[in-house]
Amino acid sequence: MTDTKRTRVAIQGRILYLTEDADQLAAQLYGGEQLAYDPARKLIDNISTDELTPGWVCYYYDETLARYCLVGLRGGVVKKDAIRGGGFGVIVSGISKGCGSSRETAPFSELTSGVQLVIAKSIEKIYGQNCQNIGLLTSTDFGLIERIERGESIEIAEFTKGLDPIGAAIVEHGGLFAYNKARLAGAVTPPAVATAARPMTLCEKIIASRAIADAKTGATGIVAVRPGDALFVRTDVRFSHEYVTAMAESLFRMGLGAEAQVQDPESVFAFRDHLTFLDRVMPEAHVALGLREQAASLATVQERFTSAQGVKLYGEVERDGVAVGSEGICHNIVIEEIALPGQLVIGTDSHTCMAGALGCFAFGVGSTDMANSWFTKDVRVRVPETARVELRGALRDGVCGKDVMLHLLSQPFFKSGEGIGKVLEFGGPGAAGLPLDERATLTNMAVEAGGFTGIQEADETVVDYLVEMRGLAAEAVRAGIVRADPGAEYCKVFDIDLGAIAPMVATPGDPRNGVPLASLGERVAIDIAYGGSCTGGKKADMDMYASVVRRALERGRAIADGVRLYIQFGSQHIRRYADSVGYIELFERAGVELIDPSCGACIKAGPGVSDRPGQVTVSAINRNFPGRSGPGDVYLASPLVVAASAFLGYIASPDQL
Repeated sequence: MTDTKRTRVAIQGRILYLTEDADQLAAQLYGGEQLAYDPARKLIDNISTDELTPGWVCYYYDETLARYCLVGLRGGVVKKDAIRGGGFGVIVSGISKGCGSSRETAPFSELTSGVQLVIAKSIEKIYGQNCQNIGLLTSTDFGLIERIERGESIEIAEFTKGLDPIGAAIVEHGGLFAYNKARLAGAVTPPAVATAARPMTLCEKIIASRAIADAKTGATGIVAVRPGDALFVRTDVRFSHEYVTAMAESLFRMGLGAEAQVQDPESVFAFRDHLTFLDRVMPEAHVALGLREQAASLATVQERFTSAQGVKLYGEVERDGVAVGSEGICHNIVIEEIALPGQLVIGTDSHTCMAGALGCFAFGVGSTDMANSWFTKDVRVRVPETARVELRGALRDGVCGKDVMLHLLSQPFFKSGEGIGKVLEFGGPGAAGLPLDERATLTNMAVEAGGFTGIQEADETVVDYLVEMRGLAAEAVRAGIVRADPGAEYCKVFDIDLGAIAPMVATPGDPRNGVPLASLGERVAIDIAYGGSCTGGKKADMDMYASVVRRALERGRAIADGVRLYIQFGSQHIRRYADSVGYIELFERAGVELIDPSCGACIKAGPGVSDRPGQVTVSAINRNFPGRSGPGDVYLASPLVVAASAFLGYIASPDQL
């Protein structure tokens, strides 16, 4: 095979500035106006993948996505076909482009709209890698704009600046499939990592142990890695859910042929957990567009794929002969049944990092990365820098892991985008004192910092959990535990006194908008209180909801007029736990609306979503990007605050009951 690489690229089409001025944006989209580059112009920051392709758009997984590019952008200016029909070759925006979900539909919608280049002040890690994988160019160099305006062809080297050798080669080849074809044919070889022995962080040690040392024999393990090293690593667990499996399968067949087979299917898992309750909340306008059938096809394609490939599918469950929900949200089940300390886990969901609570290196990938890994069993990694979050002391009553993360995310380091691509390694005596479920909240929300992943060293808390949950031998679990080396290097160290953290909320728009609850000022009246999702649907969360509900009932309170309180279980195991300790009876007596496992309202696909602007939700989910859980405003808070707010009718802590 001849190794063909691009050396220059000519960017065709208009330049679209995603400006905060709605009139200027509309003039570009619908009036044919071409704005001149103005560095003082305020561009939109923190454009999430939910805004690029809202949840309902992701029911498509082909070039239809081009028609709906950016239709979820705040303000509602971008309409169907506006990007595709505008002749745009470049899209320009502010900091943190592509934050949020790992959905590859987002950059794919831009690419198929005719966009060749995305320029932003900073680009989120998963979104940026997805762009590389599909051949969409990205840059943070605004100096390119004038050159493009002059009609210059641009050296491909301009788009590989700062990339590791593998990332650069993928860009040069026009995408991951083209690169991997050359790699598997021996036409291109990733450079060997030559880092000498050095003290390493948790994730660095796991990466080094899983590094592909010899592509021909498949041998793994090298002496050491350091931030910036680029390599392929062997995965222990690969999983996808119905939102993404169909697109990944399409890419798999397209890139490797109709007869391609998943390698080592015993380590591959699939979940029907995202759209389980979509029928309950799908707007009539979407039904009229045929989206009910389109969404249902995702589960059908996934079921057919897993059956043909011998992949375990966690599907829907029945109770008394009636389908009631999913077996569980993928992240909850990965912790309950699948992942182990020291393993490397990838999933087609940004919250894959939740499994870091078990002491494994777990991170989200896009459809192309997953499709490639089905065949190669490996995934590319550029060794990330690690920030150490040193926790000391103990949490006060009324404060929990969610408050810790909302406090951490509100720090300038993360609000400015400096946390993009970093690992958050939680440690210290305060971290060791947290129960596993609370650790999972911390690692789950590391991605809201723009982080690569979150991880905490496994200890006897993890050992005891895995022995009880899976019947594993304690010594076998301990044998997989990885510990950071003394003297390991960290790019940043946060020293946090848990006892100094107060109940927190994140105001609408971004999880990084955290403020102390007491600083909200005037009462914020609510319409919906939602407790659920992978972040807020664990056993410890059920304990918190129950403690507040019991206290409210003892004081003669009822759920406030006009407020609906939803509690959704993260898995059937968690539901059984809640039933065994009397929580279900307690919740039902209080008028709580209980929902079986599914991602649900967190992705605007189940009960608990808002259905009109002006509605206010206080939610235990992990992110509150515009439009993610409906058109209303979403405040993020702890399970304690969510439950208390439902009874008071406004955002409040339990001590106000």
